Amino acid sequence: MNRAQRAAFFARLQAANPNPTTELIYQSPFELLIAVILSAQATDVGVNKATAKLYPVANTPEHILDLGIDGLKQHIKTIGLFNSKAENIIKTCQVLISKHDSQVPDNRVELEALPGVGRKTANVVLNTIFRQPVMAVDTHIFRLSNRTGLAKGKNVREVEDKLIKNTPKPYLLDAHHWLILHGRYVCTARKPKCGECIVNDLCDDFRHQSKMMTAH
Repeated sequence: MNRAQRAAFFARLQAANPNPTTELIYQSPFELLIAVILSAQATDVGVNKATAKLYPVANTPEHILDLGIDGLKQHIKTIGLFNSKAENIIKTCQVLISKHDSQVPDNRVELEALPGVGRKTANVVLNTIFRQPVMAVDTHIFRLSNRTGLAKGKNVREVEDKLIKNTPKPYLLDAHHWLILHGRYVCTARKPKCGECIVNDLCDDFRHQSKMMTAH
């Protein structure tokens, strides 16, 4: 995909969804941070169901520490890996209180120092809350970037770096949300909905398939 095609790709996604955002439900930076930690290897729908019960009871570092690890586990036990996530969340709350006045840090180094927070989680928080032009690459974005030719890479970091470099500046702030939603609902893993796709004529994979069919 060349520069003009990439610009057209994002222009169409923007026209279809001018104000994209995460599907995780949150009311504060802290609530988003906890939701993103919980969302690793889990669906946003599943996380939202758990946090809908958790946040009315505890939605600050202090209140989650008051719940204790067993109390927290009761609220998130429907989510995969809930034992290790509960431990990380309790530790993260302790660090936020002791080092950050209970506030979520606005920079990568301090975010990634929090237990349970890796590069992808930090990128989601930096982009969604602090509106920094970073790219959180999950399985959806990794697949879509390679399949369409938007940014081909052998690993997540390679795709992230290429997306940051290749995405036209006007679209960079919202690109993460457009790509994740497109990957989640249209450019799906097993049966991509190419017929419904508004960017299929720009996609390397679709054009390759079309040529093969024409040749036959």
